[in-house]
Amino acid sequence: MMKKKDYLKIGKKNFLSRLIVGTGKYKNMSECAKAIKISGADIVTVAVRRVNIEDKNKPLLMDYIDPKKITYLPNTAGCFNSEEALRTLRLAREIGGWKLVKLEVLGDKKNLLPDMIETLKSTEVLTKEGFKVMVYCNDDPLMAKRLENAGAIAIMPLAAPIGSGLGIQNKLNIKIIRNQTKLPLIIDAGIGTASDASIAMEIGCDGVLINTAIAKAKNPFVMADAMKHAVIAGRKSYLSGRIKKNIIGSASSPSKGLI
Repeated sequence: MMKKKDYLKIGKKNFLSRLIVGTGKYKNMSECAKAIKISGADIVTVAVRRVNIEDKNKPLLMDYIDPKKITYLPNTAGCFNSEEALRTLRLAREIGGWKLVKLEVLGDKKNLLPDMIETLKSTEVLTKEGFKVMVYCNDDPLMAKRLENAGAIAIMPLAAPIGSGLGIQNKLNIKIIRNQTKLPLIIDAGIGTASDASIAMEIGCDGVLINTAIAKAKNPFVMADAMKHAVIAGRKSYLSGRIKKNIIGSASSPSKGLI
């Protein structure tokens, strides 16, 4: 009997892959497209302010990554206040009709941590305008709940600062957010290697968004493949129901019938 596919559901759409990848920081668009294909991702993030999606005199992302086959997720990378973020996503809707978007409002250019006041304000406005907002945020459970109440359709807390490769720094808060929401919970930023992606999935996250760890790896193609399998393995581990932790040993072999 065929098992039911384990889809990642965001809004009303189902995605087979739980790995979301970015399109920035690659050497060129050909490398980007190949890495994305290897990763098996169904969703790619597109920085509206940085990636060319409409100037036909320059290389078009759409010539390398078919938006009919892979879902584009326009994001507001490079925005540092609500006004910039709102203007960017309204432009994305005008250019391509995109309503499923990723909101990212940063507080400063050094640490690239989210400005949660501006993020929350932007989420409220975008939701009222009919956008389906996936929100990059800090790992504060209280702010995550406020974003949910404001109408976000996915919560995307950082593992660590963008591009840092440090992995999940606060598993406890991520677990608290997991326990308090039924929305998709997607780790966004700070993943460094395949084990980080697996850990995110093993503690109950619904997906992982990765850019720098793949794009800046010495071999992006091998890393893309590693991340693909890490996310799958972590998800299966979570669904299987791990054994309880114990401070004492437990023999693998039965004690009865010993010679």
